[in-house]
Amino acid sequence: MSEKQYKLVKCTINGEYRETMVDVRASLTDMLRNDYRLTSVKKGCEVGECGACNVIIDGECFNSCIYLAVWADGKNIRTLESLLGPNGELSDIQQAFIDETAVQCGFCTPGVIMSAVEILESGKEYTREELRKLLSGHLCRCTGYENILNAVQKTMYKRLGKTEN
Repeated sequence: MSEKQYKLVKCTINGEYRETMVDVRASLTDMLRNDYRLTSVKKGCEVGECGACNVIIDGECFNSCIYLAVWADGKNIRTLESLLGPNGELSDIQQAFIDETAVQCGFCTPGVIMSAVEILESGKEYTREELRKLLSGHLCRCTGYENILNAVQKTMYKRLGKTEN
């Protein structure tokens, strides 16, 4: 039996500098959940298929279940927890998910919202079909996808200062 190997990972998580020793085989999901108690990062499929574990790393969305924790060294990582305002107020995309009933059981919601954040932060206007394709890396068994699309589209138009088409 081989001994576990550990490596020091230094990164920024939700705006805070962090250092921790991680098993070199551990996923970023495991590091975020176990070491930092960031429970919005869900363990779903653990093979990069469902999107429940999505986080933003240096501005790009990744499945944290297939991203090794050691790869996070020197990176800026954002989870759903980073979206809350200073007094715990919800962000516009989180509120849109509530308003559009895009949440039911809530398991997939954090990952979907993080994908939406990446889309919205691009500042681009997308068609509904483009949004559907951009969000296609998620499995949701409860809501169907129309309400999720409605929430993202509504927030996109609001941020762009446009009325919905």
